[in-house]
Amino acid sequence: MPEKKVNKAVVCPMCGELSKAVVYTSVNATVDKEQRERVLDGGLFAWKCPSCGYSARLTYPILYNDMKNRFMIYLIPKIDRYQLCDKELEEKYSNLRNINKRVVADFNSFKEKIFIFESGLDDMAVELTKAVIGQTVSKKLDGAEVKNGYLSMYDRESNTMGFTYFTGEEMTPYVQTARLEIYGKSKEIVEQFAIKDKKLKGFIKIDGEWADNILYRYKRAKKIERLNKVKE
Repeated sequence: MPEKKVNKAVVCPMCGELSKAVVYTSVNATVDKEQRERVLDGGLFAWKCPSCGYSARLTYPILYNDMKNRFMIYLIPKIDRYQLCDKELEEKYSNLRNINKRVVADFNSFKEKIFIFESGLDDMAVELTKAVIGQTVSKKLDGAEVKNGYLSMYDRESNTMGFTYFTGEEMTPYVQTARLEIYGKSKEIVEQFAIKDKKLKGFIKIDGEWADNILYRYKRAKKIERLNKVKE
C-alpha cells in the first residue's frame, strides 16, 4: 500500500483566506520511514496559511500501515463507533492475515497505538493495564479524576512500563510506572474475556471504554466464582 495524498481546500480560521493543503489519506511506514517520523512529530499534519502565516495542525482521516510490524491504524477524528464497517476497505485488505487493525479518534491515541505495536505489545492488555494503574493514581491523588492516559515508556530490561495521565480540572500530567507483571496479568484477562474481540476482522476501537467493559466482566466473573465457593 503506497502513500496516497490529495489537495484539499482549507479556509484559514485567522484571516479567512482560502488556500490548498496536501493531505495524506494513507501512509506506508515500511516503505517510507521518513513519513513515519513526520506522523509521530506531527509534521505530516502541519499547515501554514500562505496569506497571514497562521499555523495549525490539520485533522483528517488517514490510514497508517506498518507491514513489518503487521498493524494498521486508521485515524478518524472523533469516531465513536467500536467497529469500522467499511466493506470496500475490508475487501481491499481481505487477503491480509494476522494483522492488528485499529481505529482511533484522536492524534494522541494514534501515536500511542503506533508506539504500542512497534514495541511488540498487545494493545488490549496495555489498555487494561492503563485502566488499573489509572485507578491507583486516582487513589494516590485523593480521588482526583484521571483522564486520557497514554503509554509513554516501555523497558523490558528494567521490567517496567510507564503511563502519562492527565489529572484534575487543570489536566496536570502525572507519570506512573508499573511492573510488567501487571501487564502479564492483563494479557491473561484478555485471553479469557476478549476472545470475540480477538477474532474480529475489521478495524476496531480498543480504548479506555473497552478496557472498563472487560474489567467489569472480569470482576463480575471473580465475584460469581467466590459466591460459588461459599455455597460449596
